[in-house]
Amino acid sequence: MAQVLEFKLPDLGEGLTEAEIVRWLVQVGDVVAVDQPVVEVETAKASVEVPCPYGGVVTARYGEEGTELPVGAPLLTVAVGEPEAEPESGSGNVLVGYGTSGAPGRRRRVRPAAPVRGARVNGAAPAPAASAPAVTPAAAPGGPVPVISPLVRRLAREGGLDLRGLAGSGPDGLILRADVERALRAAPARNGARPAGAPASAVPAPGAAEVRVPLKGIRGAVADKLSRSRREIPDATCWVDADATELMRARAAMNAAGGPKISLLALLARVCTAALARFPELNSSVDTEAREVVQHPYVHLGFAAQTDRGLVVPVVRDAHARGAESLTAEFARLTEAARAGTLTPGELTGGTFTLNNYGVFGVDGSTPIVNHPEAAMLGVGRIVPKPWVHEGELAVRQVVQLSLTFDHRVCDGGTAGGFLRYVADCVEQPAVLLRTL
Repeated sequence: MAQVLEFKLPDLGEGLTEAEIVRWLVQVGDVVAVDQPVVEVETAKASVEVPCPYGGVVTARYGEEGTELPVGAPLLTVAVGEPEAEPESGSGNVLVGYGTSGAPGRRRRVRPAAPVRGARVNGAAPAPAASAPAVTPAAAPGGPVPVISPLVRRLAREGGLDLRGLAGSGPDGLILRADVERALRAAPARNGARPAGAPASAVPAPGAAEVRVPLKGIRGAVADKLSRSRREIPDATCWVDADATELMRARAAMNAAGGPKISLLALLARVCTAALARFPELNSSVDTEAREVVQHPYVHLGFAAQTDRGLVVPVVRDAHARGAESLTAEFARLTEAARAGTLTPGELTGGTFTLNNYGVFGVDGSTPIVNHPEAAMLGVGRIVPKPWVHEGELAVRQVVQLSLTFDHRVCDGGTAGGFLRYVADCVEQPAVLLRTL
């Protein structure tokens, strides 16, 4: 006789307490292998395919796509021990890539086991198994929507767009982000929201209701982390203007020599790691329980990346041991993963220092909030031509404002000022970096 086991939404790590169901990868009646992904969920940090630790027949699913579930809530039930299902024993693993059974077994449709008393399928009694309908260019009402990207779903949801009536331009009718943006531009504003690309002045309307945006998902995670940083870290900020003309020339010369192109962010990261080697107090964190400052022997460099899902801070591991080419490649890889929503929790945590290039937003300066539990963040404004006294004469130079926000518990102003001045010297005279090679 089959034993029915309940698989609950696992703890995905890093303090995440809930996740949103993006799409189901199995249906009731499917045979699943141990560690086979059964559902794609979106957390505050990334999209994750969750594997089931049991092998057997799916007898029930809980929650529709778009539903947010807390950690520990039931996801599905699996009948284990049914002879025709050829079940496998559970592995206990819950994260993709950590399985023990190799590639997932072939799925095949079988008669589902007797339902568990009180079990529900998307909130209702378990339904008989049915063949999955084929994806069509425009999904039929009540049918599956041909969308893979959780970012596309979120964009449509926030714009009030029903994807079931939208024809996709991708392969086999797949709905792409461009399809959603085009539909939002063509549609009138809904419930006070504005279509993508519409000016902000078009939002207010006579008699319009106020708009409430839930602080959940990535927005909620950011709010919680920044609030904690403000509560716990007594931060201070110092800043300086620097002549970046020679740094820009050095980058141009490096890229003209052939080989992989070097990004400006990579050069600034190289400057940061060199400065942290001289001022290790800023590459630290505070252990409040032990009342100790912990200086780290490595630099895991975080960098702020703006995405459709919000602000995320991917981390370049062992940045101190990387050259400019390696840093450029890793920044590019992590940025692409951030925009696709595929960063893993491990790629979003563990940073010891953050580099924040807010100049990409066209602003000169900022006083950023320290990325808890780190101790400091270097901010870089836009690099623009400005009047500057160079070698005793007024000239037009490429000028940038640099700011350092730091935890005043780990050091005093002299250390912070020394760090920032060294960074500025490297920006103004890149040859200073040669001393660290």
